[in-house]
Amino acid sequence: MPASSPPLVHRSWRDYALLLALACCWSSTYPLTKIGLGSIPPITFISARSLIAAGFLLVILRLRGVRIPTDAKAWKLFAQQQTINSTFPFLLITWAQQYVAAAPTVVLASTTPIFAFLITWGITRHEPATLLKFAGAILGLAGTAVIIGLDALAALDSDIFAEIVILLATISFACATIFGMRLTDYDPMVVAAGSLLFGGLILLPAALIVDQPWTLRPTREALVATAVMGIFSSALGLMLFYMCLARLGTLTTNAQGYLRIPIGVGLSVLLLGESVPPNLALGLVLVMAGVAAMTIPGDRYGKWMAWLRGKSGD
Repeated sequence: MPASSPPLVHRSWRDYALLLALACCWSSTYPLTKIGLGSIPPITFISARSLIAAGFLLVILRLRGVRIPTDAKAWKLFAQQQTINSTFPFLLITWAQQYVAAAPTVVLASTTPIFAFLITWGITRHEPATLLKFAGAILGLAGTAVIIGLDALAALDSDIFAEIVILLATISFACATIFGMRLTDYDPMVVAAGSLLFGGLILLPAALIVDQPWTLRPTREALVATAVMGIFSSALGLMLFYMCLARLGTLTTNAQGYLRIPIGVGLSVLLLGESVPPNLALGLVLVMAGVAAMTIPGDRYGKWMAWLRGKSGD
C-alpha cells in the first residue's frame, strides 16, 4: 500500500512556483523528443538523455558534498520508480511520437491525474474519491476520446494504436505518482540522480546492440535537443517532481498535468509549426476542465459547497 499524501499544511506561493516550474520542464519533453527522433532512434535517445541528466546531477551532488546511497533498499526503490516513471513510459511515448504529432502527445500524456484518480478510487483508496473528482475524471476521459477521434475507432491504424500506447504510458505515470510517495524521505536530487543513472544504464546495452550508435549521423538540432532534454526536462524536471511530491502530495502534484497542456501545445506550435485542429482544441478544453475539477483542494471545495448551500437556503 503506497504512503498517503502528507498532512494538509499551509502552502506558500513558492510551492506553486515549483509546480509551475515542473510543468514547464515536462512540457518541453514532447517537442524536444520530436526534434531528437529525426535522426536518433528511440532507445539510444532515451538512454543518452538519461545518462546526460544523471551525469549533470551527480556533478552537482559532488559539489554539494552529498553521496548517493549504496544500500540495496534504496537502489531497489530507485529502480522500481524509474521503471514506471521514466524508462517504460518514455520508451512507449518515444516510439509513439514517430506517428503522433507533439501537440496531441502533450494533451494525451497530460491525462495522468485522471488515471491516478481512477487507480486511487478503484484500487489503492489512499485518498477520498469525491463526486467532483469523479466528474473531473469523466470530463477528462471524454476529452481524451475527442482527441483520439471516435471515428478513428472504426478503422484502427498505426496512428490510433500509437495514441493508445501514449495512454498506456500515462497510466504508468499515474502509478509512479502514487507510489513515488515512498521516496519522500530521500533528497529529491539524490532520487533523481539515482533513478536516471539506473534508467540510462539499463537501456545502454540494448542501444548498443539494436541501434549501433556509432553508425548514426545525428543532426546538430537532434544533439542539442537531447542535451537540453537531459538537463532541463529530465534532471531538473525529475528533481522538481520529487520536491513537489514531498511538499504538495500526490493530488496537487498531479495538477501540473493540466498546467503543461497549454505550455506544451504552445511550444509545439512555436518550435515545430504544428497546427491545432478543432478536435484537439475541444479535447484540450475538456481535459483541462476535468483535471482542474479533480485537483481543487478539499478545503476549498468544502467552502464552496457550504457557500452554495447557504445561498440555496436564502
